[in-house]
Amino acid sequence: MISVHRSEDRYRGGEPDAGIETRHALSFGSFYDPDNLRFGPVLACNEECLAPGAGFDEHPHSHTEIVTWVVEGELTHRDSTGRSTVVRAGDLAHLSAAAGVRHVERNDGDTPLTFLQMWLAPLESGGTPSYTVTPGLADPAGSYALPASGAVLHVRRLTEGERTALPDAARLYVHVVRGRVALEGEELGPGDAARAVGAEGLEAVAVEGAAELLVWELAG
Repeated sequence: MISVHRSEDRYRGGEPDAGIETRHALSFGSFYDPDNLRFGPVLACNEECLAPGAGFDEHPHSHTEIVTWVVEGELTHRDSTGRSTVVRAGDLAHLSAAAGVRHVERNDGDTPLTFLQMWLAPLESGGTPSYTVTPGLADPAGSYALPASGAVLHVRRLTEGERTALPDAARLYVHVVRGRVALEGEELGPGDAARAVGAEGLEAVAVEGAAELLVWELAG
């Protein structure tokens, strides 16, 4: 079973007056939809656009695996463990909040910043917080295992007409970052997503120019 969720249907959040534009794919903060609380372990999939100088002041997280994919610009991250780093386009950052951590996320550059942030529930609570950055994950394609949530993130970059087989999995969450992709008779554009249950033999193809998509392979 596959359901398609369009970018224009996402809930608009953030603080536009402060240079923060957010689109939520699932219930988040003040947006509550009892039929759209989570998808397997995926708790949130937020598209964030930060103007130069904008950002999120220090705030806490716990018992959450937070994966960030930078689309364009540079994301500055600082956290209570003493880590400070800049995450660039094509890099993947993973914050394991574990028993608790505080962090800051900002656009300290002079150009707009766009990133996709995905929150997943861990299989077990507690533990020690950690933060890692994997640079150049999509050169030309790559994957990132997240065993704490029983998940693997695949990054696929396709040229026009190129096809890619998607993993067989209990659940798949597919997000189109850029370009247009055909999947099971549906055409998905930037910001569109597809959720599949009992996925077998699925294939995606770039239909207009190059495309980039993120594919979560979920065990449950």
